[in-house]
Formats: sequence, C-alpha cells, structure tokens
Amino acid sequence: MNHHAFKLTLPILFGYIPLGMAFGVLFTTQLDYPWWIAPLMGLVIYAGAGQILAVSLLAANAGLVEVAVAMFVLNARHLFYGLSLLGQFRGAGWRKAYLIFGLTDETYSLLTSRPRSANRELEQHVDFRITAMNQGYWIVGCTLGAVLGKTVAFNSTGIEFALVALFIVLTIEQLKALGDSFPVWAGAAAAALAMMLVPATHQLIAGIVLVTAVLLLHYRKYRTDTMAGEADRG
Repeated sequence: MNHHAFKLTLPILFGYIPLGMAFGVLFTTQLDYPWWIAPLMGLVIYAGAGQILAVSLLAANAGLVEVAVAMFVLNARHLFYGLSLLGQFRGAGWRKAYLIFGLTDETYSLLTSRPRSANRELEQHVDFRITAMNQGYWIVGCTLGAVLGKTVAFNSTGIEFALVALFIVLTIEQLKALGDSFPVWAGAAAAALAMMLVPATHQLIAGIVLVTAVLLLHYRKYRTDTMAGEADRG
C-alpha cells in the first residue's frame, strides 16, 4: 500500500521538493528568524503560495493580522475542496481532520483522479498516506532550503515553472481518469471570463465560483437525465 501511494505521489515529490527549497531560501534570506521556523510553517500552515506570500508580507513589516487575512483570501479555494470530498471522507475517523487539512491543489487533484476500489476503508487509508507523503515532501524541501539558504547561492529563475508543469501533468491525469473533457473546457472558460471581468486580486476566487456553478448545473442535468432514463426503462 505504501509503495502504491509513493508511486502515485512521485510527480508531486518532484514539484514540492524544489518549490519547498525555494521557500526555505526565501525565508532565511529575507527574514531574521531561526531556520527551523521554515519547516515548522510547512508542518503547521502547509500552504505553498500562502507561505511565500507570508514571507513577502513579513519582510515588508506587515502585521500578523494582515498576513492571516491575506493567506485566508489566497487559500479560500480550499473550502470548495473540502466540501466536495466530505462524502469521500465520511467514516474516516481520526484521519478525517488531517485529510481536510492536507488538501492542497495537487493533493486534491490526485485524490479525485486516481483509480478507486469499492473498499472505502482501504481507499481512505491510501488517501491518508498520499496526503501525508505530499506534506512530507514539502517539509523536506522547506528544511533543505532553510538550511542551505545562508550558505549556498540559489538562483531561483524559472523555478515557478515547476508548479505550472506539475499542474499540467495533474490536469492530464484528471482528463484520463474522467474520460470527459467538459470540466477542463469549463475551467478554461471560467478562467478566461474571470480574467476579462474581475480585478486581478479576485480572479482566482471568481474563476472557481464560476466553474463550480457550471459543474453543479452540469451534474444536476446529468442526474436528471439519468433518473429519466431509469424511469423509462422501468
């Protein structure tokens, strides 16, 4: 089971280690805090872009309240993730809280696209291991970057493409698993509309709200058509 979870998380490992290192280097070079706070943030906060935003705000002498509000707005999309997986996590016991806490973009994509058996308890064990492994990769990256940040020259030019490439790979995996391109095109259209109609600071939330509404309507139509077909056969 561990081997299976590790194999599934390999793409995320190759994305999280360098990105975590970039955060660790940024943390130690811009803030006058002990290096171990960087991996501690990876353990307690676990929000890649949010942690980088926090470093930038703290370096600009922003208050903790401002940092907390900015991180909440940036990561508000995770509320949608948790709501959509409540049924999948039902009955997970003590693991449920951590499964919800660990829902990063990449983990959510992996949990919703991987093949699943009818054994819910077994699949929840795998979900837990996937989530824990992904956070472990991030913490390792944060630790390496923080330790090396003050002693090794680190050129981060182009490092942001690692995250873009990771999202592309996960999107392709989602498309293969679903066998339906509608969610991909709906997401692309929602993103385009948000970019045209909404200020840059709110584009991500607007895009998520739009695509969520479209997918809910699509699902409702699918359920209605399915029920009508079953009634006709009955």
